[in-house]
Amino acid sequence: MTELWNWRIDGGAPVEVYPAMAEALGRVVMPLAVADPARLPAYAVVCDVWEAPGAYGTVVDCYGVPERLAELPAIAALARVLGRNCLMRDDTLDAGRHLLVAPDGTIRPVHFDVVETDDGEVLSNQRLCTEADPGCRGWSRCHRSRWAPDSVGPALAAA
Repeated sequence: MTELWNWRIDGGAPVEVYPAMAEALGRVVMPLAVADPARLPAYAVVCDVWEAPGAYGTVVDCYGVPERLAELPAIAALARVLGRNCLMRDDTLDAGRHLLVAPDGTIRPVHFDVVETDDGEVLSNQRLCTEADPGCRGWSRCHRSRWAPDSVGPALAAA
């Protein structure tokens, strides 16, 4: 168990997210607050889910995810089960660039304005990562990603 996933969901209370995570992952999902490492089944995933301000205010942290679980198909399954858009960080190390995973399984790069607050990052002003945006052209970080501007693909094929 070495993986750490950090996702954001467009709405959804934590009480709704935990069972959806279990269904999407096909595993027992334990809330971090009650997980006892000494009694944790080997196939369990420990998650912390909370509400934050701003867009995509439901935050999910998954700890100790088994290496054999692929993140993109997992978040695509969660988006489908919840019927909500989900976000994950992309590969550019740009704090405002994320991958948007829709309930239909499509995945595309998007940008947000990010403001650090005492309650964590607040996302606002969602916009597509596109060649039409001067910040996404040329030598931008967007072109270093496997998710180039204007790309749209199926999440299951992306893994």
